[in-house]
Amino acid sequence: MGQVSSKFWEEPIDTLDRGQWEALCDGCGKCCVHKLEDEETGELLPTNVSCRLLDRSTALCSNYKHRHAYVSECVRLSRDNVRTIDWLPATCAYRLRAADEPLHEWHYLVCGDREAVHRAGQSVRGWTISEDDAGDLEYHLVDREL
Repeated sequence: MGQVSSKFWEEPIDTLDRGQWEALCDGCGKCCVHKLEDEETGELLPTNVSCRLLDRSTALCSNYKHRHAYVSECVRLSRDNVRTIDWLPATCAYRLRAADEPLHEWHYLVCGDREAVHRAGQSVRGWTISEDDAGDLEYHLVDREL
């Protein structure tokens, strides 16, 4: 019988319980940034506009438990859909683990520091505005890899 790893984030995502699944989120907030699709190429183009529920100082949802009541289009990630969502950030822990890739060294589960994602420049802290203040998204395109 194999030894069970205490590092649940290294286990296949299909084996994680709900608490472990939720803990995978690195708190970057990139999934809460609006993206536009180029009609000709299909390429997703990031903006600096965030969901109205995103706390832009922490990069966390300000009402995570009830977010769907306020933002009906908010996608609930699951083991069933994580492999089919093409707009997840390249650094997303869910995307990485679904592809059986390791988490980045700045992920808090790896380094033990929730601020590491921000220090590494991998969060939305400091460069987004709320959709409530933005106006037309076309004027908010940014040259950033998400």
